[in-house]
Formats: sequence, structure tokens, C-alpha cells
Amino acid sequence: MTDRARPLSFADLGAQYRRLKPAIDARIQAVLDHGRFILGPEVAELEDALAVYAGCAHAVGVASGTDALQIALMGEGIGPGDAVFLPAFTFTATAEVVALLGATPVFVDVDPRSFTIDCGDLARRLAALKDLRARAVIAVDLFGLPADYAALRDLAGRHGLFLLADAAQSFGATLNGARVGTLAPVTALSFFPAKPLGCYGDGGALLTDDADRAARYRSIRAHGKGDGKYDIERVGLNSRLDTLQAAILLAKLAAFDDDLTAREAVARRYDAALAGLVITPHRTNRSRSAWAQYAILLDDRAAMVEFLKTRGVPTAVHYPRPLHRQPAYAHFANGPLPVSEMLCDRILSLPMHPDLDEAASQRICAAVKEAVVAAGS
Repeated sequence: MTDRARPLSFADLGAQYRRLKPAIDARIQAVLDHGRFILGPEVAELEDALAVYAGCAHAVGVASGTDALQIALMGEGIGPGDAVFLPAFTFTATAEVVALLGATPVFVDVDPRSFTIDCGDLARRLAALKDLRARAVIAVDLFGLPADYAALRDLAGRHGLFLLADAAQSFGATLNGARVGTLAPVTALSFFPAKPLGCYGDGGALLTDDADRAARYRSIRAHGKGDGKYDIERVGLNSRLDTLQAAILLAKLAAFDDDLTAREAVARRYDAALAGLVITPHRTNRSRSAWAQYAILLDDRAAMVEFLKTRGVPTAVHYPRPLHRQPAYAHFANGPLPVSEMLCDRILSLPMHPDLDEAASQRICAAVKEAVVAAGS
């Protein structure tokens, strides 16, 4: 097999583990030694570290990013008759938790440059709402770039909406110098393995400055309990962050800033090499992305995918179908969303991880350029 056909990794978790192996192994061994596998000391330690890193008052570890979203909505009492506004161009979990609670997801289009929720379209859909109570808006920081939280806070304030940041892909990002975790009243995180800060299973967290909300989240994650184990104050979930996953995250958090710097370097190499060949991700001086994904736009995605396969370059499509066109949400569909539909036809994610070195980056960019040239000849 030639070097240019040898497969690369899309998200090389193995390389990261080899780099951080001593710290990760030591953290795991400490949990095995003390044996407190449920809400062990590492969970509280991680919660404190996440809050300090983000600059918020409280962090509550939960079992997954999806649970983080659901618990945040449960904490507000959102349910039947309530409308929750969210972008159509995102992963299903954002809408799934709304539907599970009996509320109605109202799909909103996204900005064609940032891919985050279009506040103009949100305002129009708020004005057009009938027969439902407007209760919440979930902003998704897609691919690592924070949404327009100034505009979202304004809209939420004027309409009495709960604003929830779905930061599954953006922990570590900043907007106007403020870190994700402080941009909305509540922020939901995911620690799925491929996320910028990922564990080796499922995990998530909620960030907030509101002590009452944090207390509700801690109750909901543990079956709705009160002060005593069998004192059940509310309907809850079994959604405790696993101690072993917390330990792994603590080891990774110590290297997180270095990983973010490395992701930014990969993105800048892509930017420089691919400019003029494809549409590269939007940048602004106001924000710094966590680069969960590096997503390009092109006209003939299928041809590009097949060509890159011949060069050993893996790709992914995030996402091939907008939520309002998914069978599970067809009965919630509220009209066409042209930008979301266009993006699903044209988007393509290239390999992105902190251990993607310059040689591999150059090989990927050369393959993209080769495909573009071949398509135009």
C-alpha cells in the first residue's frame, strides 16, 4: 500500500491515549484502588475543575450529553403544551429530549456561515406561534463555534424564554473573551469520546451560576432524591456520571488547553491550503472555536467522498438530513428550512483531532485539491 493510500484516522483517540497514558492509567488505578465507583471523589473533583475552567459557579456531572439536555428541561418543568425552539441542523438529541418530555420542538433555520441558530428566523417563528406556550430555546454551538448569545439573550428576555446552550461540541470555545459555560444561564456538555474533551464511554455535565438549578439537577440525576437516599422529591433519572469516566476526564482536562491549541493549528492549516477550493468554516474575531469538527461545503460531496477514500482519507457527514425531515419528527415539521436543507446536501467533515500532524494535514489537503482539480477537468 502506498503512503498516499494508507488510511488515516478521523478522530485518533489511540494517539491521544498514548500521549496521556501515564496520567490516565494513574487516574483509573486510583478509582480501582478506592472502589467508590458511583459518585466517587473524582466526580466532585471534576465538577469543581469544570466550573473553575469555565468560570461558572456550579458544574453537575451526569451520565451523557443527552441526559444533560433533558435534565435541564426537566428542571424548568417543561412538558406538554410547551414549545421549545431549536435548530433543525443538529444531532437528534437536541430535539429528542423535547419530544420525550411531551413538549413540542419548533425547528428553526440556521445561519449559512456559522451553522448556528438564525436569530431572525427564531424571531419570526416566535411571532407565528399559536396554541402553544413559548418556553425555551436551545442554542447549539455546532462544530465548536458558539452561537450568537447576545441576540439569543435579548430574544429570550423579551419573550420570557429559558435559554439553554447545547455545548456538546464547544466546551473550551470562547465568545468575546468569555468561555462556554458562561454564555447562557445553563450550558449542557457532552463527553462522548470524540468530543474535544471526551471520556471513554458516555458522560456529560451541566454548568450554571444558579445554585437552585444546580441543586435540582443533582436531585434529578439521582432519581429525584432529596436529602436522604429514599426521600424522593421529584421524578428523576438514573444519570450519575461514572467515577471512572470522571477520572479519565480529569487526566484529559489537564492537557485540554494544549489539545485546543493543536486543534486550532490543524484548522489553520486546512484554512490556508483549502481556501478557494471549497468553502471553509466561518471565522470571526469575536470567537474561538473548539473545532469539534472541520466542515467544508462543496457541490459534489459524493464524488469527493469516493475520491478521498482512494487516498485513505476518512470523512463524515454531519448531518445528512435536517431534523424536520427525519421520520421521527415529521409530525412536528413546520415548513421548509432552506439553509438547513442546503447544508445537509453539501457539508463534509474532514479529519480533526489534536494529534493530526502537519504531514497528515498536508496529505489530506493535497487529496482534496486533487479531487477538485479532477472534477473541473
